[in-house]
Amino acid sequence: MADEPIEALGGKTPMQYAKTPYMDKLAELGVTGLMKTVADGFHPGSEVANMAVLGYDLPTVYEGRGVLEAASIGVALQPGEMAMRCNLICVEGDILKNHSSGHISTEEADELIQYLNERLGSDRVKFYTGVSYRHLLVIKGGDKRLDCTPPHDVPLHPFRPLLIKPEVPEARETADLLNELILQSQDILKDHPVNLKRMAAGKDPANSIWPWSPGYRPAMRTMREMYGFEKGAVISAVDLIRGIGVYAGLEVLHVEGATGLYDTNYEGKAHAALEALKTNDFVYLHIEASDEAGHEGDVDLKLKTIENLDNRAVRIIYEETRTWDEPVAIAILPDHPTPCAIRTHTNTPIPFLIYKPGEQPDSVTTFDEFSVANGKYGILEKDQFIKEFLND
Repeated sequence: MADEPIEALGGKTPMQYAKTPYMDKLAELGVTGLMKTVADGFHPGSEVANMAVLGYDLPTVYEGRGVLEAASIGVALQPGEMAMRCNLICVEGDILKNHSSGHISTEEADELIQYLNERLGSDRVKFYTGVSYRHLLVIKGGDKRLDCTPPHDVPLHPFRPLLIKPEVPEARETADLLNELILQSQDILKDHPVNLKRMAAGKDPANSIWPWSPGYRPAMRTMREMYGFEKGAVISAVDLIRGIGVYAGLEVLHVEGATGLYDTNYEGKAHAALEALKTNDFVYLHIEASDEAGHEGDVDLKLKTIENLDNRAVRIIYEETRTWDEPVAIAILPDHPTPCAIRTHTNTPIPFLIYKPGEQPDSVTTFDEFSVANGKYGILEKDQFIKEFLND
């Protein structure tokens, strides 16, 4: 939900402009600061940022988002197997129109992924269905030393200059294989009944794959091993976040109606988090809606998602936990900015708040990208945030 000042909002960011009484209250009652969630040398992706929030050392454990999504959907990677995120995207002529095929439904996407497996799958190449436009491609014997462009970074750009490039000569064969799969997918998806029906309804077709973020099975310690708490859970509509949870040793909880978009079941997620707190020491609740609004460059929608987060999730969790006998610590933060003006992620440090009942607050009384610069913590990085949050 972090952003940059927007002229149409009077020079305010969406976080500053939106009505967020509960996040502001928690900022006033708690302590605040900024966090650097994108380690030096890393692309500002959601997998990088969320792993950083949980305190993982990226240079040591990072293997891309494909492996995390594999864990989420129960694909156990074997030695020598390379996993990649595989978007279903919309291509219009030579232009990459969008990264999500107009947020295609999982049911439609599953039909296309199964078709791709029939036509392009082999003993070496396998497609797996994920959620909406986010899917998985596994290549046996793939070389991960590839230069791949995240499709959400390049809406409305020509796609051919963005095809996969080898970073070393040994990866040339893998790059050529992947580029061939991309071009073949465009031939076989363009006239698929799912896409013909979508186009007839005025929707974007899912007429190309776009593989990116390659990696092998990571060596991640669990959060219990790192921080000592007994049980934890993760709640998210996004396979990537669920996959981080699997490797982090967190129980993955599913909420009916959780979509990863502005129409997600905020209340259901909030109540699921409250229920999980009764039997877990730690709950990681992830809500994707503001990120997708930023990718669409939709300022009004982003304001709505931030206000929904405040009223339909933060309010419920705060009002319920304040009645409990056992105190509950609450932290709120974006993983990375997704400014509407550029429609992609940046590596700018993000604002955070930590509320622990009874602890001395700092002087900050509103929660946004600029107010927290005056908070107690200044700028934290690496595992400093999560240790402060989990510290009794």
